[in-house]
Amino acid sequence: MDPIQRPELSDAQWERLRGFGTPEDVEAGAYLFRSGDRDYDLILVEEGEVEVVRDSLFWIQEEVVTTTGPRTFVGELGLLNGQGAFLSARMSAAGKVRRVTRTELRRLMAEDDQLCDLILHALWARRESLRRGTAALTLKFVGESSSRELMALRRFAERLDLVHKAVELSSGELGIHADLGVAAEDLPIAFIHGEPIRNATPGIVAERLGLSYQATGDEVADLVVVGGGPAGLAASIYGASEGLNTVLLDAVAPGGQAASTSRIENFLGFPFGVSGGDLIGQASLQALKFGVRVYAPCEAVKLEKAGDLLDVTLADGRIIRARSTIITSGAAYRRLNLDRWEDFEGAGIHYAATQLELRHVRESPVVVVGGANSAGQAALYLAGNGCPVHLVVRGSDLGTRMSSYLVDRLIEDPRIHVHTGANVVGLDGGDRLETVRIDAIGDVAASGLFCFIGAEPATSWLSSLDRDGDGFLRTGTDISVQSLDQWQSFGREPLPFETSAPRVFAAGDVRRGSMKRVAAAVGEGSSAVASVHRALAV
Repeated sequence: MDPIQRPELSDAQWERLRGFGTPEDVEAGAYLFRSGDRDYDLILVEEGEVEVVRDSLFWIQEEVVTTTGPRTFVGELGLLNGQGAFLSARMSAAGKVRRVTRTELRRLMAEDDQLCDLILHALWARRESLRRGTAALTLKFVGESSSRELMALRRFAERLDLVHKAVELSSGELGIHADLGVAAEDLPIAFIHGEPIRNATPGIVAERLGLSYQATGDEVADLVVVGGGPAGLAASIYGASEGLNTVLLDAVAPGGQAASTSRIENFLGFPFGVSGGDLIGQASLQALKFGVRVYAPCEAVKLEKAGDLLDVTLADGRIIRARSTIITSGAAYRRLNLDRWEDFEGAGIHYAATQLELRHVRESPVVVVGGANSAGQAALYLAGNGCPVHLVVRGSDLGTRMSSYLVDRLIEDPRIHVHTGANVVGLDGGDRLETVRIDAIGDVAASGLFCFIGAEPATSWLSSLDRDGDGFLRTGTDISVQSLDQWQSFGREPLPFETSAPRVFAAGDVRRGSMKRVAAAVGEGSSAVASVHRALAV
């Protein structure tokens, strides 16, 4: 670890930091914590010397990552998200330390802004440094390069910002791993502290790392947020920062669709754009700062009333009891079942037609797929900005699902070629989309394919809530009259973002009428917390 990760503390800062720790005399050679420990402490070094060690794995020897002395602290970002230790710390010279438990560390970060920022910067910088060394071998994934299962493991680790290494094998190749007793049918394998976990999944790895939800007695969360996209992260950050005991769940890992966006250029405060991964990474760090407990992969499968509380049931049967819930589980844009579709998402395939998308295709030929108003409006917008457009409509009559004024304008516009009774049947290109195949006419040049065939909200597990015909959750004044009848006994109407069930809220793409934009999702998530406070006050 380089010196920037050992911040210099003033006398006053060191004394304040010491006040959160419990003193302990330690002999040389004694371990302060070991890799794999589920519960360990931030270590303040007062006297002596501490070695941070990457333990020996069965194919490589132990390595001392760094050595640190008095007026420093030993710890890593996993202290904040509940991850078990992936390195060990031992005294190389006898001395005195102070142990700051995770509970006390949370109290410190809530009560002392200066120390909070100092420690958070150091823990984050250490994690970034550790990725570049052999510490990453404590979590190692091995699988075939074409394996979706390996991709799922990598996506999980990257979204949760875990220090790890991934090894991609050619089909049928095992290399040095054959000497470790690995067979092709075992792939993908996760090596956790050197121990092989065959046919690994994100859920198994999360359980072994201490990142899955564990109930603690009769604990009741003030707020459970279901879904870790921009709306969910905003809701959890605002909830925790305003004193609510907050849990954030995601079926995959925090980020949602935004995490896979290569560049967001219309988000307030980023004039030169920001990648979705960077934005979500900073938001996730912010969530940890305020004490949000993040669990992933952690899929919610049922939500029901339990007296005055709410029970959120997880896929593994565990139950989280809460005083309130915000549903931010999002919606997945419908896709065409075509080869290479995933290759071109973010590299030519778009689900919106705005100024942002236009920058990538201006004055270049494009294809628009869909037969409703959104597709028609997109075709006109793109054509009006210099793009020759092929509009592909599966139905035989353009006017079946589209307003007549749009139909007339589309037919009259010489830059738009309308193909009814047609389908997109193929995609081609290098790193970006170049060609689209339409069954009615064959291959056409296209730098963009704009898909408007609808979106499917992740609400199938919420059948008891009032939803529209497409499955999106109704909230506030949008709730149907029949669902409003039950509210008479509560003496109030649904609050903004509140669903048909009291103290159950919805924000972001899952909500009927949402804008389906990152900035709007962030605004909805944070605004929903204001309604949560009002509901809990009642």
